[in-house]
Amino acid sequence: MPEMDDSLGTISLPYAFYNENFGTAVGYVHSVVGYPQKQAGLLATAMVGSNGSAMGFLYGRDILIPGTDRLLFDPIASVGYFSDNEGYVDGNPNFPFERAGSNGSDQDNFVTGDGWDNYFRFRLKYLLPLGQGQGDPFKPVTLKDGFLASDVTSAVAWNPLTSGRTYVELNPFYRSQQIDGDNFDSELKTNGAVFALFWDNRDFHPNPSKGNAWKINASQDFGWFDSSDSWTSVSSEYDQYFPLDFSSTFRQSVLAVDVWTCYSPSWEETPEGLIENRPPAFSGATLGGPWRMRGYASNRFSDKTAVYYSAELRMIPDWNPFDQWPVVQKYIGVEWLQFVPFVEIGRVAPSWDLSELHSDMKFDAGMGIRAWAKGIVGRLDVAVSEEAVGVQMMVSQPFQF
Repeated sequence: MPEMDDSLGTISLPYAFYNENFGTAVGYVHSVVGYPQKQAGLLATAMVGSNGSAMGFLYGRDILIPGTDRLLFDPIASVGYFSDNEGYVDGNPNFPFERAGSNGSDQDNFVTGDGWDNYFRFRLKYLLPLGQGQGDPFKPVTLKDGFLASDVTSAVAWNPLTSGRTYVELNPFYRSQQIDGDNFDSELKTNGAVFALFWDNRDFHPNPSKGNAWKINASQDFGWFDSSDSWTSVSSEYDQYFPLDFSSTFRQSVLAVDVWTCYSPSWEETPEGLIENRPPAFSGATLGGPWRMRGYASNRFSDKTAVYYSAELRMIPDWNPFDQWPVVQKYIGVEWLQFVPFVEIGRVAPSWDLSELHSDMKFDAGMGIRAWAKGIVGRLDVAVSEEAVGVQMMVSQPFQF
């Protein structure tokens, strides 16, 4: 990520929110942009909810490994205990002949219990000397009020040799999830690696106004160590950004669209109806939650394959109410607010068949509010589906890969 010379700063403050996993919750966040290097950033947060859930989360981005000039790493560590956690996996005695999470499954076909959910990732990214990755790969980008300065040229072209940044990625991961309920006990463990090729051809990664990006992933759990099962998953995602100019009321208007698909070649169904070598419900071809199909519960749908489409109209008005509150601005530094109506459509299926994947699709629509504060985009999205009203709070825009 390019250096953002007017956005280096620290946020350290308490916050409150509500969602399905925590109920009413309070937390504390501390983030630093420009540390430990100018292009890097760190964020740590801890939270506790009214239903007994608690979690700690640490995230780093674009940290240059010492002694190298192109090898970056993005660490994530998440440790949490969740009370009355809902998992869309088989085991609910009220649905003995239905596979939980399938496209036609009942929204009440889940199991409930308490347990730990711990996740660790250490993504390594090598920036190839192509396009904007040539020469000095971390040359400064000038920002003004949270936007690219007008004197910055940020042309994008459909050629990785001359435009954008191309990364080769290796992403080792580990996750364990427990659900201990009255009639159901489960512990799922998975470890492995994701291999990826990523072309980031957007003008400004945290909040693109034009350009596109494309990524292809191959995920593999080899069944080593304490893994519950081996599995394979491949996916591809593409997003595109179209600058608009339909009203002088907005400083920036952008149409953002995203297409994603996933397939698990290892997925096998036995004659008895059991599924072997399947990715966990929180991985693979999964829809629902803060990233895809925000109007549905987390990991609501999972199967061998999936497709997903989304469109967002991201609008930043001239008006910024935080400018009227200098005491608050001193601590959070909000330079713009963004209002985002969005729609999503997707489907999971037992085979990668275009006709089936595009029939009986799930749909939701919603509104998001995002804010740029000291180099970080925070977002609150509310989406409505036929099953629920989803409230999602997250750091970063969707489609960030």
